[in-house]
Amino acid sequence: MFDKISGKYDLLNKVLSLGIDRNWRKQALSLLVSHNPQHLLDVATGTGDMAFMADKILHPGKITGIDLSMGMLDVAKRRLADAKVKYGATIEFLKGDAENLPFGDNSFDAATVTFGVRNFGDLHKGLSEMRRVLRPGAPIVVLEFTKPRIFPIRQLFDIYFRHILPLIGSWTSGDGRAYKYLYESVQAFPDYEAFNQELIKAGFDRPAFTPLSLGICAIYIAYKP
Repeated sequence: MFDKISGKYDLLNKVLSLGIDRNWRKQALSLLVSHNPQHLLDVATGTGDMAFMADKILHPGKITGIDLSMGMLDVAKRRLADAKVKYGATIEFLKGDAENLPFGDNSFDAATVTFGVRNFGDLHKGLSEMRRVLRPGAPIVVLEFTKPRIFPIRQLFDIYFRHILPLIGSWTSGDGRAYKYLYESVQAFPDYEAFNQELIKAGFDRPAFTPLSLGICAIYIAYKP
């Protein structure tokens, strides 16, 4: 499904979020600045937006992005090859499953997931795998859509994501199915306090979340003990 829309994915994200998604990513990465991670793992990296922004904000030595969609990864690799400015970090993009990460224990200083954790087939397994590959004390930062709780934002969000977003996605990418799925996956996702509990079940400590843009999405952070 995501292979089919990979060529239009970045444009659609910017249009559908009215460009706010870039600020959300910056806020999420700002939580990692004080940790100064030297090897960052970006799970469900897609076309590499978070990885490229992490290079500019965090200045790590290495960034590893992993995703199941080869179509998305092809776009990320083209962006990396075509970059006019040399990246400070060594950036690599690998095909792989978040629920069976091809890395050893205690390999990374921090991990990020941006709009991808709700796509895990087994949320507990995916989070547990990320905890496994993080070094002790390392943070995980998750940026994900949520269900707004404020009237009338919740009602407007529902109309937009359920009816308007798939229509725009269909016009732009030729495949509205992925954006219909977006609405359905957000509705099914355990957000806010419920996701904090999922982080605890997966073995993380001190989970916390910050709602953004009137509750359209949230940043979560937790730490490997």
